[in-house]
Amino acid sequence: MAAQPQEHTPPSNPQAPFAKRAAFLLGYLAVMLLFVEGASRLILSSDALAGSAVLRSSSGWRLRWLDRHRPDVPVYYDFDAFHPTRGWASRPSVRDANTFGPASVNTNSAGLRGRREVTVSKEPGRPRVLVVGDSFTFGDEVRDEEAYPNVLGELLPEAEVVNFGVHGYGHDQMLLLLREQALSYQPDVVVLGFVRDDMERNMLAFRDFAKPRFVLAGDDLSLRNVPVPTPEEIVRSSRWRPRVLDLLAIVRDNYLWKVGLSTRQMNALTTALLDQMVEETVAAKAVFVFVYLPHSEELTDPGLVTEGHRFFETYCEERAAFCLDLLPRFRDEVASGTPIKTLGHWHGTGHRVAAESVGEYIRRRDLLNL
Repeated sequence: MAAQPQEHTPPSNPQAPFAKRAAFLLGYLAVMLLFVEGASRLILSSDALAGSAVLRSSSGWRLRWLDRHRPDVPVYYDFDAFHPTRGWASRPSVRDANTFGPASVNTNSAGLRGRREVTVSKEPGRPRVLVVGDSFTFGDEVRDEEAYPNVLGELLPEAEVVNFGVHGYGHDQMLLLLREQALSYQPDVVVLGFVRDDMERNMLAFRDFAKPRFVLAGDDLSLRNVPVPTPEEIVRSSRWRPRVLDLLAIVRDNYLWKVGLSTRQMNALTTALLDQMVEETVAAKAVFVFVYLPHSEELTDPGLVTEGHRFFETYCEERAAFCLDLLPRFRDEVASGTPIKTLGHWHGTGHRVAAESVGEYIRRRDLLNL
């Protein structure tokens, strides 16, 4: 009997089951990543970005900026310009720009508040006072002439007072402003309007826009995020950035605040920034004055002691610095019925109270003649 040909069985591929499992796992992982990314985008929707949790995270502020700079949403701050080391600065020669209220903003050719031009060299025999700070010093919601540095100039006619305030600045940006521009104006006195919110801004690399940030390397300040990325670079880099990374960053940052680690870092960093401002101002042969500017619930709750105010008191005591605390005066004014706006930025009355107090302090300490 003839032998039957045997059926040929192809050799088995031991890698085939593994390849199928790997493909399945990769597909499953891709679906899960898409789900997590979609959930993250839903959580970080426009409504979520209005919450307070995002305000202590650079990622949260960056997402808010991206959200409001869509093509159909007007830019908030039309009197701002990008600045490569400070993030933003007031545009030069602004005329009647909106400032979130009934007032409008004007700036001179150097970007300083008001139409009055200021020469870099001061007038011989006339002392010059520079006032640095954030939106309270700049004068959000009031006219140029109502901002307290301008009123201070009226109360100290023998001196020239110049407003170097910029809305949204932290102490890090104020230090760079002094270093890069303000101290070249030959001041005799530099007044810093200290607002407690500015301490948290020192911890951010993005606030109203991308900004510089100092970190402490031992006892030394190390500058990061400079040059500051342009608006175009921010939009381009954010286009493909997974939102889950932003969500994780916001959760991490809020946790660090909750356990107190960021608060301790903030206090140490703010101390170093203020010390550096004083050091560079004294080197420029000027006197440095700290003025605590209270606002909001501080004015209406006599028992409230904020972390920022506690820091201010401790710093002034330890450094034996020239310090003026406006909180008692403002609380007295509010309690006696003086119409001071207590929610957000002051109106004109609050600015005048601040200017009167600062002027009295400068005269009492004879700071223009030191």
